Amino acid sequence: MASIGSAEDVLRQVDQFWSMLDDLCENDPAVYRKFMETQMKEGAEYSAPPMLDSCLCTEILGPMKGLLYINICSWKRVPALQDPSRPLPVCAGKLETDTDEGQGAYTVMDVALNPAVLQDSKEDKAEVYMMALSFAQQQLGMTLSQQYTLISSGPKNSPDDLHRRLGFRQCPKVSKQPDTASQTPAALIRQISSLRSEKQDVDTAAQIIRRPAEHKKKDLIQVISTSFVQPQKPEYQLEVKTDTAGVPRSVELTVELPKVCSMSDCQLRISKDDVLLEVEDVYYLLLEFPKTVSEDTASAIFNKKKRRLTVRVDVL
Repeated sequence: MASIGSAEDVLRQVDQFWSMLDDLCENDPAVYRKFMETQMKEGAEYSAPPMLDSCLCTEILGPMKGLLYINICSWKRVPALQDPSRPLPVCAGKLETDTDEGQGAYTVMDVALNPAVLQDSKEDKAEVYMMALSFAQQQLGMTLSQQYTLISSGPKNSPDDLHRRLGFRQCPKVSKQPDTASQTPAALIRQISSLRSEKQDVDTAAQIIRRPAEHKKKDLIQVISTSFVQPQKPEYQLEVKTDTAGVPRSVELTVELPKVCSMSDCQLRISKDDVLLEVEDVYYLLLEFPKTVSEDTASAIFNKKKRRLTVRVDVL
């Protein structure tokens, strides 16, 4: 019965709100129009997409080597910092890893901040860049070089790439500004609701806390909470197979994947120097081959019963 009473209370409050808007629309159209325009404007701001502000490139020092590209984005949907002693809200996108023929394996990470944070540091963004590096290092569990290069454009940082990794969905575009004076309160509330609906779907991925000035030397930044899922490193065995004369002929990688049901869940990339295995949000494994291999000869077999993946590739 308690839940019914709560539902009735909510409905009663909604009815009161509708009545208030109806009265305001009838008795003071100017105030009603201003109120609705303000709500529409705020809704439109929250529906705006994240925008790339700058891109950093740094080196992953361990456990495996590679390059890390950090896209620092401006996004109104991320709450502004109200108090320097409070956590700084940050939205982190889903990690994306790929290989390039010239530079090998690399990882792309998006870090979105409220526009006011970037505007406040417009003259010197060094602190923002170092915070992004520290945040990435804690989230990825990797050792990163603290030296970075500011680049104009990195791999996979088109607007579509950013939107996909940050979980942004574009609202249908309105052809013209709605006439708030001529529309009913119900119609306008529906428009406002549609503009704000995406705001509820986006979770702040993590928060970084800025300590007061006197504590800057210790715990400058700290991850308070996160919805980022850190993939596990699966158990594996990597060995070189030789012929009867002891000459290396192939490399065999066996990976235990107890949380995987099908080969289709695995993303496998092989180059002459390394192998990358990813199962989204579950497993991540990047290994250097002990011998240079011929990637064209690679084969992979997944044993569903044992939940085991076996990769074989010939040595050059």
